[in-house]
Amino acid sequence: MRIIAIADIHGCSMAWDTLMSMIQLQADDLIITLGDYVDRGPDSNGVLERLITLHRTGQLVALRGNHEILMLEARNSPKQFDAWCKWGGYETLASYPTSQTTTDLENIPPHHWEFLEKSCVDYWETENHFFVHGNVDSQLPLNQQSTQQLLTTKFYSAKPHISGKTMICGHTRQKNGKPLNLGYAICIDTWVYGNGWLTGLEVNSGKIWQANQMSHSRTAWIDEFKPSNSSRRLFTIS
Repeated sequence: MRIIAIADIHGCSMAWDTLMSMIQLQADDLIITLGDYVDRGPDSNGVLERLITLHRTGQLVALRGNHEILMLEARNSPKQFDAWCKWGGYETLASYPTSQTTTDLENIPPHHWEFLEKSCVDYWETENHFFVHGNVDSQLPLNQQSTQQLLTTKFYSAKPHISGKTMICGHTRQKNGKPLNLGYAICIDTWVYGNGWLTGLEVNSGKIWQANQMSHSRTAWIDEFKPSNSSRRLFTIS
């Protein structure tokens, strides 16, 4: 069984499609997406459709990111709607078909709202790893972490967790397109909506797949990105 983590997709469906083609999903694989499916990129609608379809097969664990929270809160007031739009909501709304008889938020179908509210979770853990969008308080069990900690805290303060498990997260974009591997914590948000890549990490083997919005792809191994191996950070282009 492969457990494959995929970081912030941000509406980049072309990169997602290329990455999934590289991964060649097998029947017993489990995909764990780390949140931030919407905003920034051009096709949040398409990304959510793909995730919902995969979730129905039982092969997807979908985490919430801070952008999903912003989108959900946008329904509460004009002020929160404006705040969401400033962080990428305009791009998300533009990815949905428009209608002269509905408002912007009403163009988003009910099953997308239901997925974000009910299907997504704040964290996930396995025997040796745990998965969050942002970061954790290293001295608290996962079930005692605040939502703000899990979804909004940057990677810079990452410390070894009391569980002894390796943290896999996104949220803190690595503009050089390379994962940041501290050993006890790994950040795989590699800025796909900018000029970077969408990263998938098979957590047991350490294999990395990357794809971008131009359908380019490359592979590597996560151990190549430990600080002691900085001079060996090489990708294989495919």
